[in-house]
Amino acid sequence: MSVRTITEDSQFQTELTNAGTKLVVVDFYATWCGPCQRIAPIYVELSTKYPTVVFLKVDVDQCQETGAREGISAMPTFIFYKNKTKIDTMRGADPNALEEKIKQWKGGDSEGQEDDVTVKGHLDIGSFISSKGCECLNESDEHTLEHALSTKGGYLESDCDEQLIINLEFSQNMKLHSLKLYAPEDKGPKTVKIFQNLTKSLDFDTAENMIATQELELTPSDVKEGTLIPLRYVKFQNVGSVTIFIKDNLGGGDVTQIDYLGLVGTPVAKTNMTDFKRVAGKKGESH
Repeated sequence: MSVRTITEDSQFQTELTNAGTKLVVVDFYATWCGPCQRIAPIYVELSTKYPTVVFLKVDVDQCQETGAREGISAMPTFIFYKNKTKIDTMRGADPNALEEKIKQWKGGDSEGQEDDVTVKGHLDIGSFISSKGCECLNESDEHTLEHALSTKGGYLESDCDEQLIINLEFSQNMKLHSLKLYAPEDKGPKTVKIFQNLTKSLDFDTAENMIATQELELTPSDVKEGTLIPLRYVKFQNVGSVTIFIKDNLGGGDVTQIDYLGLVGTPVAKTNMTDFKRVAGKKGESH
């Protein structure tokens, strides 16, 4: 069976640890809960449909400590984790909404491949990038920023000259650990300035003269696929947005190309272990 059932509190953290960087979906349910019973077979179907995702079930009556620690107050509640970090919560037995969240958080592994370019305790935070808060100055009409934020092919290319300004906004504040910038060795970024939490947009003159949170001088080996570029982690502890200014490229030409732009980190907001809530509801009640 594709869904693993947790029968003891001690098993929960072990399962999250064993999942590594994979998305984990946990169904917190009760045997007496009608909506829980109705969505149970659909949950099994989803586990077969998305084999790279780990699906768990936790009976809140059997595992009361876990239910309290995770703040479960209604059933069913579905909680989503990556790298043992809670990243989203959904209450209620809505199959369509559940599948949409699974697709949202599992990432862009269209071929079922897991991203192995990660750091212990962190994850690829592409799922936290808000598309409405993304902008790129001097991108070409045919090769836009959107192409570089996905692993499904395509790339970002500069238009009038070699410079780019990329603005990324996150759906929640993040701690940033490292950067992924995959690009051709003759067109990849060279001088890169990274700013955080800017209150207004940068223009190219301001970006060139302004002191950045971190400035990088990249080499051809830095832009090879599978490479992580470390950031000064202590300086990126509460990041709502980043602005990346690319001044020039490795080949010295007029066109800069980025095949993939990614960030590795973790959400600032973690489970508050002191905020325990009693599991609400009595047998026979519907949630």
